Amino acid sequence: MNSLAQTVVAEFQRRYSARPEYLVRAPGRVNLIGEHTDYNDGFVMPLAIDRATWIALRPRADGQVVLYSLDHQEELQFAVGDLHKNAHHWGEYPKGVAWALQQAGYGLRGWEGVTECDVPLGGGLSSSASFELATARAFHEVSKFPWDKPTMAKLGQRAENQWVGVNCGIMDQMISASGKAGHALLIDCRSLETTSVSLPAGTVVVVLDTSTRHKLSSSAYNERRSQCEAAAKTLGVRALRDVSVAEFERRAGELDELICRRARHVVAENERTLTAARTTDPAELGRLMDASHKSLRDDYEVSSKELNAFVECARALPGCYGARMTGAGFGGCAVALVRTDAATAFTNKVGKAYQQVTGLTPQVFPCQASNGAELVNL
Repeated sequence: MNSLAQTVVAEFQRRYSARPEYLVRAPGRVNLIGEHTDYNDGFVMPLAIDRATWIALRPRADGQVVLYSLDHQEELQFAVGDLHKNAHHWGEYPKGVAWALQQAGYGLRGWEGVTECDVPLGGGLSSSASFELATARAFHEVSKFPWDKPTMAKLGQRAENQWVGVNCGIMDQMISASGKAGHALLIDCRSLETTSVSLPAGTVVVVLDTSTRHKLSSSAYNERRSQCEAAAKTLGVRALRDVSVAEFERRAGELDELICRRARHVVAENERTLTAARTTDPAELGRLMDASHKSLRDDYEVSSKELNAFVECARALPGCYGARMTGAGFGGCAVALVRTDAATAFTNKVGKAYQQVTGLTPQVFPCQASNGAELVNL
């Protein structure tokens, strides 16, 4: 059993003097390519990583949810039939999921449990989506409603958008719900159709955590969404996903300069993502990742000096095919595609190089593609 799983089970036994009845997990994710395209109905290519939110739990008969967080060293309690918001608290995520499930007509039972997460918080690896989907899976196990991955993803997104107040797209919840071990997923964020994508042979994905953090609810993220919507309106389309690179180049002059740069990133990023899903050549995938970072840095302006520094350090080392910031930006993580036989040396050197440039102590870890939200055998 995973060490984090063992920890939450042991803490459950300590608190309740009994074994939990269920153990669930839902992963974080790293996005290989397709950034800020999800809320434009576009294409993304993430993989669910082998870091996750775990919950050990058992049902309650009184409609109460009692959840102890080892990360926060704090207990949350709420009644599923009497939900109230409290601003800026970790407990809003499970409450938001309960609210979204009930809004969609699902009857919920209460439960009590212990949770812990090893997805770096605020690092752009979707710790919030992993928490939402783990909570949804916990409610599923005790309440016995049907588990449909796209539906659960949409309800997780609804919780984050309408309860927590972060205007995220659908990618994070979709990959946390639908991940497939050993594969990335190409996700069409309009239809929610998914296609398994094998990573190029002889490669490993390495996460580069800058040790700087963003706030997704900050105005910059919502401002980018508004700018994309303005571009789509001017171009007469439902979303920027409906504009080809050739059409954009013909009509770019109709857009204000800033709006034009924002739209150019999204239109080109969709094309890069579709190309990446078709390629088996690691050098080509790396080139597309490099181009994505340049576009995010220059046209979309969501990178940071630390992210840029880490990407440059990664690209300078042998065996790195390409690297880019991943997640919403303004801090958090970058991701590199590295030749397997160079991965150990790369992992040892890249953090030291980054620390020398920035003075910050990063986290660097290879990751494996894992399954989406699931029940784990005790």
